Amino acid sequence: MTAETSQTLDRGLRVLKLLADTDHGLTVTELANKLGVNRTVVYRLLATLEQHALVRRDMGGRARVGLGVLRLAHRVHPLLREAALPALRSLAEDIGATAHLTLVDGNEALAVAVVEPSWTDYHVAYRTGFRHPLDRGAAGRAILAGRAAFVGGEAPADGAEERCSDGHRPSFVLTHGELEAGASGAAAPLMGVSGVEGSVGVVMLADTIPERVGPRVVDAALEVADALR
Repeated sequence: MTAETSQTLDRGLRVLKLLADTDHGLTVTELANKLGVNRTVVYRLLATLEQHALVRRDMGGRARVGLGVLRLAHRVHPLLREAALPALRSLAEDIGATAHLTLVDGNEALAVAVVEPSWTDYHVAYRTGFRHPLDRGAAGRAILAGRAAFVGGEAPADGAEERCSDGHRPSFVLTHGELEAGASGAAAPLMGVSGVEGSVGVVMLADTIPERVGPRVVDAALEVADALR
């Protein structure tokens, strides 16, 4: 039996999704046409969403996603960390290197979960909250590789080594010395997780990365993706 749902809430969520999928905003008329409702309904939905800062309207009357959505998004990071930690912990202990989950934040890569190995004499200090450009470091480059694979393009890989395991998508990216002298990184993109764009990887003090690290990072990325679905 299908559970009862709220039509008003459903329409409000559809408004947010429609606005999230456009960079230039939508007018009341455009929203009404897409939702298949009259303009009065859309006005009421927008007024309610505006009260919660989830929607804002510019001087031209176009509705856009509001800053309140960012506050909700920030609450998601702890949930993502919790889901990813088992796979990251296993990866860090297996490889003996610092493992991390990195997500897109604007034009930057943001480390939202980090696990250090417990048995090594030394390892790279890589902290939660660390940011770097998407086009530098294995974590960011893996995200770009995943993005390119999703749209069927070619990921920029200047200075990075990109390897494929199945001939269809980039499986992992290797870099050396891009974020810290003497440090190497390996990362694989998270694929197939709706609303999440990120990567899983390791960073280690080494000139070269052992061959088994890349495939192991891919396995961890698949584990994290499964945990987030």
